Amino acid sequence: MKESSYKNYDELPLFLNAETVAKVLGVSSSSGYELMHEPNFPVLKIGSRIVVPKEKFVEWVSQHTRGGAD
Repeated sequence: MKESSYKNYDELPLFLNAETVAKVLGVSSSSGYELMHEPNFPVLKIGSRIVVPKEKFVEWVSQHTRGGAD
């Protein structure tokens, strides 16, 4: 697994692209791109560009985080 270069959410830009989503989650760029095309992922489309508002990304992570190992 790749390690995120971000230490906290405050360091993130206001809008995240697929590459930034991937870096934060520690996954490949292609996985970040695929995630942004999932039906319930909070994206904002501006023309042909797709970005994720930082606040919505943080909410999504919180909603999809379980309380520890299974």
